Amino acid sequence: MTPLINALQGGINSLPPIWLMRQAGRYLPEYQTIRKKVPTFMELCFHEDYATEVTLQPLKRFDFDAAILFSDILVIPHVLGQMVHMLEKKGPILEPIQDPGFF
Repeated sequence: MTPLINALQGGINSLPPIWLMRQAGRYLPEYQTIRKKVPTFMELCFHEDYATEVTLQPLKRFDFDAAILFSDILVIPHVLGQMVHMLEKKGPILEPIQDPGFF
């Protein structure tokens, strides 16, 4: 049984289980290699194989007990139809909502 599963079931571990938030893995060379395979960050979020790979990269490199699934909060407005653009060295830009009844 993994330390995380044991802790979730109320067990006691000699050390608390740890995991790495995905953002902290963006410095990894493995992440940068995958990121270069798609033109936009949002495409990385929606590519099943690449998103899976970058989720697992910290587990392959470090002795973590779990991973947080790779995604981004901006997936939500995107799937709701609001245009989202990621500008290099600036960040996300969301197009204005034209229809007040959008939500």
